[in-house]
Amino acid sequence: MTGQIDGAGGSGKDKAKNPSSDPDSPCYIHPTDYPCHMHVNSLNDNKYADWSREMSDFLIAKNKVGFIDGTLPKPAEDAQEYRAWLHSDVIVKGWITSAMEKEIRNSVKYATTAR
Repeated sequence: MTGQIDGAGGSGKDKAKNPSSDPDSPCYIHPTDYPCHMHVNSLNDNKYADWSREMSDFLIAKNKVGFIDGTLPKPAEDAQEYRAWLHSDVIVKGWITSAMEKEIRNSVKYATTAR
């Protein structure tokens, strides 16, 4: 697909170089993904281990675990993938904070990255 123009009226960027349009990229955001879209049960009965495992599995399934374990560091602001990384990181932060208890959420909601 290298060099092909997006037939859906896209910007014409090379999809191989745009991580947000590559479903295999950790920076890919599916059209149904949004910050409060969470499939992990909120922390109930103080069962952090269960919550943590569900959250980890969810992030692995979404190919986003690199945003929290440090294996996908924030690129430089002038890097081509910076904006795609930033969008994905905001989604991950939303998933994590929306699954937290309110008392915990208030202490982490201003974090600058999901990590």
